[in-house]
Amino acid sequence: MKSTTSLTEGSISRTLLVFTLPILMGNVLQSLNASVNAVWVGRFLGKAALTATSNANAILFLLMGGAFGVSLAATVLVAQYTGAKQPDQARRVVGASAAFFTVVAISFSVLGLLLTNSLLVSIHTPSDALPFARDYLRVIFVALPFIYLNTYVMAVLRGAGDSKTPFKFLVLAVCLDIALNPLLIFGWGPIPRLGITGAASATLIANVISLIALITVLYRRHDPLCLKGPDLSLLRFDGPIISALLRKGLPMGLQMVVIAANAVMIITLVNPFGSDTTAAYGASWQLWNYVQMPALALGAAVSAMAAQNVGAKRWDRVKRIAHVGILFSLVATGTAALALILFDEVALRWFLPSDELVNIARHINVIGAPSFVFFGLAMVLFGVIRSTGAVMPPLVILIVSLWGFRLPFATLLMPRFGADAIWWSFPLAGALSALLAIMYYHFGHWRQAHMLTETHAADLNQRPVTVATSADSKPS
Repeated sequence: MKSTTSLTEGSISRTLLVFTLPILMGNVLQSLNASVNAVWVGRFLGKAALTATSNANAILFLLMGGAFGVSLAATVLVAQYTGAKQPDQARRVVGASAAFFTVVAISFSVLGLLLTNSLLVSIHTPSDALPFARDYLRVIFVALPFIYLNTYVMAVLRGAGDSKTPFKFLVLAVCLDIALNPLLIFGWGPIPRLGITGAASATLIANVISLIALITVLYRRHDPLCLKGPDLSLLRFDGPIISALLRKGLPMGLQMVVIAANAVMIITLVNPFGSDTTAAYGASWQLWNYVQMPALALGAAVSAMAAQNVGAKRWDRVKRIAHVGILFSLVATGTAALALILFDEVALRWFLPSDELVNIARHINVIGAPSFVFFGLAMVLFGVIRSTGAVMPPLVILIVSLWGFRLPFATLLMPRFGADAIWWSFPLAGALSALLAIMYYHFGHWRQAHMLTETHAADLNQRPVTVATSADSKPS
């Protein structure tokens, strides 16, 4: 049997590093996949097609944010029960959250298919890019449930202390996507030329295969979180757990929605400057995905690690996890931001066909790069704060910095400074977010927060424990 991994013992620096690296490499692979897709689209289908994918991906990010919070809440609950040595309760969380998450994912997919054109028009997608964006986004919406469920299963595994298995299946998905892209875009033999639809179809196929393979392997190795036999009854809408997922997951999901909606508004501000500026911003965004990867990986790792220690009531380790996470983040994001400024030209030429577009993108990068250092610091502290169930303060901080500052700053100063007002809004809003996160970490009441109310926790603990089947005790 593949056991869950304890993150409550041993060296914090070493444990955090070992746990973070697979998450980081997985994030890098996902960004590499997106970049390779952008190269095929931008260099061979034109800047209108690249603009189309930038607009479509902004909408996709927005729609994913709504359901992503549920998986984050489930991850924290699973991590807390893992740290408290209560695997039966962890399986209950998996059953209830999987049922709820599947329904949400399918609902978002259907709504997206129905509203594709309206969504693209609402963000002022340039007319030359609209047909490409519509074709691309419709296929992505078909893939959405598989993308969601892949993300959910991998997040829950990380909550149980396993970051290596998700990485392995991310490798599978990325390799399939990269290999299928040119095949489906340009066609080969009996496979027709699908153009930009082929790029989206590659994503669909890769996620379907990866999800099926991941679930198959988990059951074959008798993973403790797998539901089988009597445990299949847990695959239902469990009142206390669903209540906790909604109370805690919706604010965490809204954090993603706030970020994603702000990204949509930013690209809405960028679009009127024309396809050149939008294409350059889209190319910069591809590089930014890499720069922010250490921060995102550390935020996810710190959250899971801190949550297990909260469950084990190791508050001394929670504090040290925050300090080590901040140090790692400053080093990693600072190095990545500096590399972006110094070496971005070569990479940008893979996405952009002219010197003029490359120069626009380089200008954007010089101004925007420092924002990722602030972003990394905030992500680590948000990860620690939400490990107890304190989910509203990070949401409020993001609303204040992104919507209360960034958007008004860019909108009010654009008439005088043009697109530069948009680019400068990134580091300034990032600095405000980091400052507010530091203040709440030191002076806020996040340590007294709980994922479950006392009534719900008592109700869950009074239920009979599921007896493991004989298969659960077999070695892998």
